[in-house]
Parts: sequence; structure tokens; C-alpha cells
Amino acid sequence: MTQIINLNKTKKDRERTAKKADADMNARKFGRTKAERLAEAARQGFAKQQLDQLKFEDE
Repeated sequence: MTQIINLNKTKKDRERTAKKADADMNARKFGRTKAERLAEAARQGFAKQQLDQLKFEDE
């Protein structure tokens, strides 16, 4: 005798698994660690500071 399954639950589980796979792929592709984000922010701050130092004050 076969077991009764809820088709809605099966469908939702399948969709949830697909979304999780997509999220993992995007996290791998676009995600950065906190250390990487902080290092990038520090580099941008340093570059902005250097550009500000090179500006002419007369203009």
C-alpha cells in the first residue's frame, strides 16, 4: 500500500530547495566577507583622502 502525500507540501519543498540553491549560488558569486567589505571601505577612504589633498584651493 502506498503512502498518502500532500502535493502542496511537496511542491513547496521543491520550490524552497530551488530558491536555496539560487541563493547559495548568488552568495558565492556576489557575496563578500565582512573583512573584504571593511578593507574596500578603507581603500576607498584612503583614495578619497589623497584626492582631497591634491585639490587646488584657489579653484
